[in-house]
Amino acid sequence: MYSGNLLGFGLAVSSSAFIGSSFIIKKKGLQRAAASGTRARSGGYGYLLEPLWWIGMFTMVIGEFANFIAYIYAPAVLVTPLGALSIIVSAVLAHFLLNEKLRKMGILGCVLCIVGSTVIVLHAPGEHSINSVEEIWDLATQPAAAIAVVLVLVLYCEPLYGETNMMVYIGVCSINGSLTVMSVKAIGIAIKLTLEGSSQVASYQTWIFVMVAVTCIITQLNYLNKALDTFNTAVVSPIYYAMFTSFTILASAIMFKDWAGQSASTIISVLCGFLTVLSGTMILHSTREPDPPPVSDMYASLSPQISWIVHANGEIWKKKDNDESCPEVVAIIQPDHFK
Repeated sequence: MYSGNLLGFGLAVSSSAFIGSSFIIKKKGLQRAAASGTRARSGGYGYLLEPLWWIGMFTMVIGEFANFIAYIYAPAVLVTPLGALSIIVSAVLAHFLLNEKLRKMGILGCVLCIVGSTVIVLHAPGEHSINSVEEIWDLATQPAAAIAVVLVLVLYCEPLYGETNMMVYIGVCSINGSLTVMSVKAIGIAIKLTLEGSSQVASYQTWIFVMVAVTCIITQLNYLNKALDTFNTAVVSPIYYAMFTSFTILASAIMFKDWAGQSASTIISVLCGFLTVLSGTMILHSTREPDPPPVSDMYASLSPQISWIVHANGEIWKKKDNDESCPEVVAIIQPDHFK
């Protein structure tokens, strides 16, 4: 394995460990905050006063920073698929700390992610040497067709199909995500060259990459929120991961020539590893236990004109307002009791 790839691999794995752990820490903080106030999904912000939630946020920042550094030393085709390892970390920790059971199919998904990641690491291409941000700028103009695709999705497809076809929102998120990765990688290389003595601060291309990265991140988060708010999260998450990783690998292959000089068997091996990771990710998401609905939602469909009476023998009987019979009961439950 190339030395740069080895360092990038270590940073990417560390990033996944921190990010996966941060999900669990933040959820524990949310649970503590909900015990003494309004839940976050109900519009509450009590979690901002919970130290455990801030520890989770700090842990996530460390993970994202490690991921940023990993892109400096290793190609995106190696770093991006390893993000799936964070799912394994969060699934395992949730099993022990949150009592969210990891079933047999979930364990299979974890194994597939590990196997696929191993194949990718062993066959990933080396990072090409870049000497200036101007060189990156020349390479960056090659995948520019992605911007045209985003404009078509946003200006034409979204008004017509955005709320009925999830591929519109996810497509915008994924393409913007791949452009974000390319911009972040360019910024990271510029920082690396500057620290080595070849300052890139005065190059206008460096600041264009910064503006592109900020714009793409904001757009990506906006459309990801739209997708999650409109469609099922269990479906959106694996499809988004698949499309984002695919577009990132494609953009990196075009922009940084990751596959130049690589044999067909090496390229096929990396693609097979990615498909294996993708399969494991989808299995993990499919076996995830859904969050229980709020109590008020569970009983919202009950008619306010009906009381539910629990008999002493455990049977349930509906009592209408005009029904005067009243057998021996244990409890009378009305729908508005749960609101």
